[in-house]
Amino acid sequence: QVQLVESGGGLVQAGGSLRLSCAASGSIFSINAMGWFRQAPGKQRELVATKSTGGSTNYVDSVKGRFTISRDNAKNTVYLQMNSLKPEDTAVYYCYVNIQKVHGTRVFYDYWGQGTQVTVSS
Repeated sequence: QVQLVESGGGLVQAGGSLRLSCAASGSIFSINAMGWFRQAPGKQRELVATKSTGGSTNYVDSVKGRFTISRDNAKNTVYLQMNSLKPEDTAVYYCYVNIQKVHGTRVFYDYWGQGTQVTVSS
């Protein structure tokens, strides 16, 4: 099994900051990418930010310049530093990991954390 443990969500005022953390553990040979998705009530889940093990990053346009994704590859941990938070950032944030479980095969699996609530008040 693969477990993703998220932390760091909470309630903040607009303009404030939060840092989300997510640590992956379990049956992992290697991690191809980690990141964050979010889902607001009544909305589709959307990508927020991803970071490959090679270092490339991807952000949704709405968070560029405000959010920063980082990884500690040795600890299988991903972080999301969220600054200048806006009420529209309010959502459940889900950690994401893309894992290669077996060496020598190009088979990867997606796993999701339990979600952590981020609420930004106006």
